[in-house]
Amino acid sequence: MNVYDGWRIAAMLEHRGMTRTENVSDADIIILNTCAVRAKATDKVFSALGRIRRAKKSSALMGIVGCVARESGADAFRRVPDLNFVLGPQSYHKLPEILENPDAKLLNIDLSGLEKFDSLPQMVKSPTVTYIPIQEGCNHCCTYCIVPYTRGREISRKFDDCIRDTIHAAKTGAIEICFLGQNVNGYKYTDENGHTYRLSDLIQAAAKIPEIMRIRFTSSYPTEMTDDLIEMFKTEPKLLPFLNMPIQSGAPDVLQRMNRPYDLDQYIGIINKLRNARSDIQISSDFIVGFPGETDSDFEQTVNIAKQIGYINSYCFKYSPRPHTAAALMPNQIPESIKSARLATLDATLNEIQRDFNESCIGKTLSCLYEGPDKTGRHLVYRTPYMQQCIVSRPDNDTMIPALAKIEITAANKASLRGKFVE
Repeated sequence: MNVYDGWRIAAMLEHRGMTRTENVSDADIIILNTCAVRAKATDKVFSALGRIRRAKKSSALMGIVGCVARESGADAFRRVPDLNFVLGPQSYHKLPEILENPDAKLLNIDLSGLEKFDSLPQMVKSPTVTYIPIQEGCNHCCTYCIVPYTRGREISRKFDDCIRDTIHAAKTGAIEICFLGQNVNGYKYTDENGHTYRLSDLIQAAAKIPEIMRIRFTSSYPTEMTDDLIEMFKTEPKLLPFLNMPIQSGAPDVLQRMNRPYDLDQYIGIINKLRNARSDIQISSDFIVGFPGETDSDFEQTVNIAKQIGYINSYCFKYSPRPHTAAALMPNQIPESIKSARLATLDATLNEIQRDFNESCIGKTLSCLYEGPDKTGRHLVYRTPYMQQCIVSRPDNDTMIPALAKIEITAANKASLRGKFVE
């Protein structure tokens, strides 16, 4: 979501005649687009602001947008007096106001709706992989999560608006579409005629656009994985056989304290339905270790569920207390040393599973999407249908680089694959 927001902010400023620079000292306006999901992310924002203050020219405008802006509010001006603006994730379309009145301090952390989508100019050229937000906010209120506070309650965009943006992306360069939402598979929009649209309807409509070759969505909530959406994996070949469906913990007691209203049998049942719908589907997940009250036995259950499901790519984090959340006030907070040890153990387990899956791809030919050159410039980076990074040798003629390519996988490690083009 932050990548998308960054694109739109840049496009808005470029539409007003500005150009990008990589040098802080050259900039006339400096914007930090921020995430508040963990305390470390928030700390990094204010550390970066300190460095920027020292490097920027005196006339440059400086501000923060996104979730840290919403979390900190007016206190951000106290912590960093040089700030010119603090705009929440639903308010960054107000940025032109500060350009028109640079001497004013602009604070807007309103969460009233989806006005920003209608206020921003379309991008002239879309990235090959383009994100289409269809929903923002979340109603699940997990006890560890700050999203309902920073992004607001759940709201779905109009179906026609989502498809309009998808068609525009396709006509301006997109090959892959990723539908976005904090609770993306909870998308539900009812039009003036009483017709209700779900994520499955968006996928069907996007698949009819000839330029769109790959479709995916993130991030999913287990109990929102409805049968109509599962059926899409069976019937729509453009929908990639890869799904991020966070479980967070394998311990029933921890899930209950997290306010994650599903049990393991229910979660596993959804996985089985997905695998019955499409035999080659693979699953990734998110995990939190060291949640308040997590015992050694609880953690062992988390390791066991990771092995049982066989997640091919997962994100795991130490629990981080966040303001405005119930878990921050819970007893039995876990010491950092125990969190770190558990994180290392789970990481090792997940890395082994990921390596095994990557190695199982050797000898297979996969349809991969071009991402760009590697850092050396000697190789090209592609993405498989499972979001693995695949490295191939650069051809002698750059005009021969295909956007979508059949690549035979020749080698693998934990982090990436190696391959060669198939004629």
